[in-house]
Amino acid sequence: MHAFNVYIDESGDEGFQFRDNNRGSSRWFVLSAAITRAETDLETVKLVDRVRAQLGKAERADLHFRKLNHGQRLPYLAEIADASLRTVSVLVHKPSLQSDAYSEKGLLYNYATRLLLERVSWLCRDARRDAQHKAKLVFSNRSNMSYAELGAYLARLRQRRDVRIDWSAVDCQNVAIFEHSKRMGLQIADAVASAVWSGVNPNGYGFTEPRYAEMLRRTMYRHRGARFGYGLKVLPAEIITNNPPPGAEWLQGADWV
Repeated sequence: MHAFNVYIDESGDEGFQFRDNNRGSSRWFVLSAAITRAETDLETVKLVDRVRAQLGKAERADLHFRKLNHGQRLPYLAEIADASLRTVSVLVHKPSLQSDAYSEKGLLYNYATRLLLERVSWLCRDARRDAQHKAKLVFSNRSNMSYAELGAYLARLRQRRDVRIDWSAVDCQNVAIFEHSKRMGLQIADAVASAVWSGVNPNGYGFTEPRYAEMLRRTMYRHRGARFGYGLKVLPAEIITNNPPPGAEWLQGADWV
């Protein structure tokens, strides 16, 4: 049986072709998970229906956070912040990485998935009521994603001793991949990833918007009171403690670390 549903989506791209004025590839790549208890999943994800109605969207309309204006995003995030769910986000500052180490197609996404699943597994392990129950993983479909490739990658991770995923807490044998529009939980994960991404990736005028992430702070996975490294995992971690990129200074705040 599944104790949790874990909806996973991304924001930003995996490229390393950076240009001036924040053109070209995005500086940051964010992979996020929205985690619900299976027994209350439907009740939780129906927040998307309430947001559609509030925004005057058609029934079953596909909500994409980045297609909403600022005024529409706020009530959406307010609903998520009040929901019975938890979130985990992995933030990758690509200019701080060696691009040749991640040049292989899908490698950056895979590594972010590993870091995400580590934290998701810890959360689900500690929150489950039955040690036999696991979390079901639901990924948003990507143009270059396949069940076979994802399954093969997870199988390789299981063979590595340096991977800290608690395999007893996540079901990697029955991974699901759906179009964003087919699962309301994936639309929530999209909003979480895009909200966090907006807090670190400058817009065309050079400004970030950390307010979105701050609205979701209550939902972020905490371990012994700490969000940093758990609900928010930054790669490489030292850029926040040493010299955060412009616009990401808010991550140094005591409420985050």
